[in-house]
Formats: sequence, C-alpha cells, structure tokens
Amino acid sequence: MSAGRLRIALAKGRLWDAAIARFTRAGMAPLSDKGRKLLVPSEDPGIEFLEIKPGDVPIYVESGAADLGITGTDVLREANPDVLEPLELDFGQCRLAVAAPAGAAYPALPGGITPRLATKYPRLAREHFAAQGRAVEIIEVGGSVEVAPLLGLSHWIVDLVDTGNTLKANGLVEHETILLVRATLIANRASQKLKLDRHLEVMRRLEGTA
Repeated sequence: MSAGRLRIALAKGRLWDAAIARFTRAGMAPLSDKGRKLLVPSEDPGIEFLEIKPGDVPIYVESGAADLGITGTDVLREANPDVLEPLELDFGQCRLAVAAPAGAAYPALPGGITPRLATKYPRLAREHFAAQGRAVEIIEVGGSVEVAPLLGLSHWIVDLVDTGNTLKANGLVEHETILLVRATLIANRASQKLKLDRHLEVMRRLEGTA
C-alpha cells in the first residue's frame, strides 16, 4: 500500500479516456502523457495514477499495491476480488451478452449437441448457463471473440456489447444479456480504514463532476 500518496489504478483501453476526463474535471489530472510512465503524478500532489490492464486493477487494489482503482463491473464479477465498491460511475456503460451467428440455432443446437461458447469471461458465462440448467463447453480466448464462430472455434460467444456494430459487422445477433456493465471505483479495505478522509475526498470530488 502506498505510504504517502493515494495510488489509483486505472484500466487501459475503453475506460481510460472517460476516467481521465473525470479526474481532470475534479482537479486531479495526470501531469504526464498517457503511456509515458507506469506511475504518473497528478496535479493534486496527494495522488498518483497507475495505468494497467483492466483485469489487473482488482489484483493491485486487493493486494494493496494501489489504494483505489477504476474498472468495469464485468472485470469485478469475473474476478470476484475482495475489495470495496464504494462508488458506481456514470460512464463505461455496456452489457455482457450472448451472441450467435445470424440464422444459427439458439438457445439449443439440434441433435442434442453441446454448444461451444468462446469468451473472455468463463466464470460469468458458466454461471449464467448453469443457472438455467443449460450445458455449454466454455472456450476461453483472449483476443477478438467475435471471429470465433466464423472460424468454427465456437457456436456462440459471450462478450461486451456497446452499440452492437461489431456484432453486426461479423454477422452476429445478440440473444441474451448476462450483466449490465459500468465503471466502478474500488478500494482496498485496509487503505480505506487508514486513509478514510482521503478516500472520501476523492469520491466527493468525482461525484461533484458527474
């Protein structure tokens, strides 16, 4: 856990720009360009930022390597870390959904075939289908999930959907929503006890710029 400054882990990728815009409006803008350094100071001398992969944000916060972090609820529900979630934020909204090629059989395949399902979210996908009593074979992939049915790797996919344009471009149709997703501020449990006033100040400033 950082001794002096509050260290805030931010997820690279789709949440980065909106998170930086929010911190900038709150008077906590980073002082150097994105990507130049891993640890970036803020215009608020009591804060520094750490830019890491989305899946690593809860790991760093849970371990105490970062005091706070911003990541999506998709990452949180998949990883199930032991962290606090004191503040939901009003950006990063999308959904985790099941999709299949247009015209493909759904919600079951003919002949009792067990569907193969490609996803970056094996835990959430498995829990969703198990709750419905539907058997699926989970194939965990780390890259572009949308191409999996086109290449014969899977019958269906589970992935994040925003506008749906990427699904359409790959001939896929959305069938079910598993989880509504948004950006969330998370906190290390010990840090929030030890630095409660600082945590509350950051949350107040973030809420005040919504």
